[in-house]
Amino acid sequence: MGSYILILTNSNEEEDIPLLNFTLNMPTRIHFGKGEVDRAGDIVATYAKKALLVTGRSSTKKTGSLDKVIASLNKAGVSHILFDRIEPNPRATTIDEAGRIAREENCGLILALGGGSAMDAAKAIATVALSGRPIHEYIRGSKASKWKELLPIKEALPIVTIPTLAATGSEANSGAVITNWETKEKAGIGGPGLFPKAAILDPELTYTVPANYTADGAADIFTHLYEGYMTGDEHANVQDELTEGLMRNVLIYAKKALEYPENYEARAHLLWTSTLALIGIAGAGRGGPFPVHAMEHTLSAHYDISHGRGLAIITPAYFEQIILADRPHRLARLARNVFRITEDNDIRAAKAGIAALIHWYKEIGVYDTLQGVGIKREDLRLMADETIRVNGNGTNTIPGTHNLTADEVLSIFEASYE
Repeated sequence: MGSYILILTNSNEEEDIPLLNFTLNMPTRIHFGKGEVDRAGDIVATYAKKALLVTGRSSTKKTGSLDKVIASLNKAGVSHILFDRIEPNPRATTIDEAGRIAREENCGLILALGGGSAMDAAKAIATVALSGRPIHEYIRGSKASKWKELLPIKEALPIVTIPTLAATGSEANSGAVITNWETKEKAGIGGPGLFPKAAILDPELTYTVPANYTADGAADIFTHLYEGYMTGDEHANVQDELTEGLMRNVLIYAKKALEYPENYEARAHLLWTSTLALIGIAGAGRGGPFPVHAMEHTLSAHYDISHGRGLAIITPAYFEQIILADRPHRLARLARNVFRITEDNDIRAAKAGIAALIHWYKEIGVYDTLQGVGIKREDLRLMADETIRVNGNGTNTIPGTHNLTADEVLSIFEASYE
């Protein structure tokens, strides 16, 4: 039998372009699969004997997931205090109250049960409980300006997360987004101290997620994946291939989960994709800012809309006005490798990709307008300016494929209005 030599060539033969340097740290222990929620007590017990159990106001009670977690804690001998007042877009005042309770009751761990809001809140509560400082001082870009000294957060109480929704990926990363409702500021906190010690990913907990939450979560996952893909270094092919595969999974399994809510395969793939999308592995060696998230955070800080829905609303205009002008070849690559567009011309392929994305948004039910979610046109200018102030790190722009001005943000908002 003859031998052969396989020759692999780089698409850019003129120069050898390496990956960007990176440090990747993924310390969260992940417990994935059916019935893993029943191990919550034993898992928490390895870190603490008393926990503050953080969840939303009603959904985990209605679905029975809260009862499962409490039963597991009791069986393992872990005492707990229930804090069930977390809002969508969790508020700084609520977090400060929960942090005070955790501190005064000598809780050794914060256990989050719910969607991104509960998990983000848990990270902030773990910070406040240990430091005694109000969380608004940590919010990046806030008027308090203390964040420049306090970030990154190096120490917090231990955290364990149990997601009940595939969306934010907060279950296994070191970031969180918090809203100061009084000042209408919504932005991130982060640091190595906020990595959860463990994440319990039980896909069966997501069976009862309402269709609109499933769809909004899918839009959030997809945006996590395309943001750095569009804005980051263009020569990280390993990361690009990973990202494209994860994006295809979102397209496939979001639709399947909506059609068959208790299909384990669909829920499991969607949940695991959500975690992988924002755990760091997809962007390592590529980097890239998240300007669409920065814009949407301002919208939901002022109007309390669903984060995923807001992202879906402004993405088409962002693609048309920014990416199509700056990096049409990247949008064309996404169109071909994710939406299977066969057009050879980059501009035509990119435009077909935008149309395919809109079609998918409509299929899963997230296609909407800013007017449709109750936002007033007269507030668009203010929100464009606030996007720059909160996310611009003291400059007059936010980073993207180029530095975006308030006028460019306003143009995206205007195009997304009706």
